[in-house]
Amino acid sequence: MLTVYVDMDDVLCDYSAKIREKKAQSLATPYPQSEPGFFRSLEPLEGALTAIEQLRSRKDIDLYILTAPSTKNPLSYSEKRLWIEDKFGYEMTPKLIICSNKGLLKGDVLIDDHSSGRGQEHFEGKLIYFGQSDYPNWKAVLKYFEAQI
Repeated sequence: MLTVYVDMDDVLCDYSAKIREKKAQSLATPYPQSEPGFFRSLEPLEGALTAIEQLRSRKDIDLYILTAPSTKNPLSYSEKRLWIEDKFGYEMTPKLIICSNKGLLKGDVLIDDHSSGRGQEHFEGKLIYFGQSDYPNWKAVLKYFEAQI
């Protein structure tokens, strides 16, 4: 069984678009992610919800959501937890891990939009570098897992 971790910001939900939107609305807030409600209001990325459901349904994958907290917003912990429940149901919430150093976790695959900065460079399994040339979207990620059958 593969242990697979999926990042949230800019992998499951459109963090960057929300930052741009908030900065366009108000130049007075240098850190829009510090505002209450920021994380809970993030829109899912195209194909993300369906992809997670497909991965969850596989018997050969133990799927977790692995996200780093925002040091600018202590509410990010609860808002990210609520986002997961809103999108995937309560039963997915025990599979949420909020950790600043992703390299501490043991597993087979990490799907993340960064290759370093939060311990990704120390993750011992395969890093699927989401949003880059090999894995530009969820369709490409699912194709990788289809080949693992």
